[in-house]
Amino acid sequence: MTELRGKDRRYLRSLGHHLKPVVQIGKDGLDEGPLAALDKALADHELVKVKIMENAFLDRDEAAAVVEEKSGGAVVQTIGRILLVYRRNEEEPKINLPR
Repeated sequence: MTELRGKDRRYLRSLGHHLKPVVQIGKDGLDEGPLAALDKALADHELVKVKIMENAFLDRDEAAAVVEEKSGGAVVQTIGRILLVYRRNEEEPKINLPR
């Protein structure tokens, strides 16, 4: 994964503003189920929102680190209990970052 610049992050935040969370992290953390859903969503859309539920044992910083490590994506933004995650699809990129 290439490092995202400030301009890239701003652009991705603008694209992610209207998105609804498609993956939820609950009390079981980021086990196989949510991780598989996140991987599929990133492969399909490249940019997804992840919601950390109230009963999750991870706080948002821990969750962001785990998401980045296990998904290979980059956490673009955290607002409250919502993470915006980006991972470029190398075969069929859908989002062209401003360069």
